[in-house]
Amino acid sequence: MTQQADDILQGSGNFAEWQKLTTSFYRQKDVVKLAKQLLGKILVTHFDGITTAARIVETEAYNGVVDKASHAYNNRRTARTEVMFGEGGTAYVYLIYGIHHLFNVVTNAAGTPHAVLIRGAEPLIGIEQMLLRTHKHKADNTLTKGPGNVSKALGITTQYTGFSLLENKIWIADDKKRYPASAIAATPRIGVDYAAEDALLPYRFIVKGNPFVSGRKA
Repeated sequence: MTQQADDILQGSGNFAEWQKLTTSFYRQKDVVKLAKQLLGKILVTHFDGITTAARIVETEAYNGVVDKASHAYNNRRTARTEVMFGEGGTAYVYLIYGIHHLFNVVTNAAGTPHAVLIRGAEPLIGIEQMLLRTHKHKADNTLTKGPGNVSKALGITTQYTGFSLLENKIWIADDKKRYPASAIAATPRIGVDYAAEDALLPYRFIVKGNPFVSGRKA
């Protein structure tokens, strides 16, 4: 393990204020509220001795069996979605267009398939590694703007679906940074037109003006 990753995991050195989110956070019943609370938190990965981290600035909530935009709508259970029905605090990673790996946080208690998609994040640690993973030459806002780019930069692929966010491969940390209410906007989600009236629900949360927010800025 690198010293940098060890510092993060042990809460020492420059990362003393970073606290890994606990079970109680992920088991909250209101997925919309939780999606908003994830703004400002830090998504961390530690793979093959390499640590990368980025601050979350855009999220989307998916409200399980009653949400027409959710993969688990109407209690749909498949090999891919089964992880959504597990305990909160688990990674749900799926592939779209055969290219993009999208990272979601499973929330609530087992049996309630709530999830939050991480759509945008601001790089903090391991930017050089992120550039290598994304085949980019400079660290502009496209590095982690959009859910596919977030996952690619942080090394998250479908092989990590089902991984616990309470362990030391993928986790989310809190360094006590808080955005004021005036800095946060709620909008409809992106790319869910198939969800009829549910496509209009204000389940997407963004940090206003942040360059790593994808799609509509609001």
